[in-house]
Parts: sequence; structure tokens; C-alpha cells
Amino acid sequence: MRRDHDAPVANPSTRAPHPNDVDRRRILRLLKNRRRYRYVRPIVLPGPEGYIVRSPCCSRTVDDAGGMIDIAWLRYRGAQGGWHLHRRDHAAGTWVIQSAQSSLIEAIAELNEDPARVFWT
Repeated sequence: MRRDHDAPVANPSTRAPHPNDVDRRRILRLLKNRRRYRYVRPIVLPGPEGYIVRSPCCSRTVDDAGGMIDIAWLRYRGAQGGWHLHRRDHAAGTWVIQSAQSSLIEAIAELNEDPARVFWT
């Protein structure tokens, strides 16, 4: 049985660039510019190949108790470059790709604007 402290240490030169704490904090800071639910405090967690954005469910449409729900997954595209922005399909319990952006800033801008209300519901 392998425990976390038994895991090998990755060579910094071969480590994936995302997630990292600098960009995680940058995303959190940029989320303050969003148009919807500006009064809630989302969190940004490391996720597979990127970052997961979670927020309290103020509308109670997904969680009647107003608990934390997944809002978005920002996934770095690796060798292809750019980012995939995913939204959460809460009914199906799956992630759905919303768009591909060339930069993290563009992906966050789309998440912040959310004109179709697919993220901040």
C-alpha cells in the first residue's frame, strides 16, 4: 500500500506546469471581476491538469442548503497550448467543455462574464 509520504518527488524539470500555487492565487484574484454572485467567495483548488473553481450555491438550484458546488474546471492543454474551460453539468455529474482559449486570462474572462449563465447559476 502506497502512502503519500512514499510518493517519489517529481523532478522540477519534468513536472507539469499546472496546477501551481501562483496561478491558483491569480485566478482567485481575477474572479473578483465576475459579473454574477459577486458577494460569494469562491475557492480555487488544484485539479487534474489545472484548477477547479468552487463556490457556494446561492441560487439553491443545485444545492438546496447552499453548499459549495463545482463551477468550472480550467484545464491546461499541455503541448497544444491554451486552456479548455469546462462547466459542470450537475444533473449528469460530468464536466462539459465550454470553450478553448489561447490564454488563462481569456478563459477566466469568459468565466467572469458568463453571458449564458452556464457557470454561475
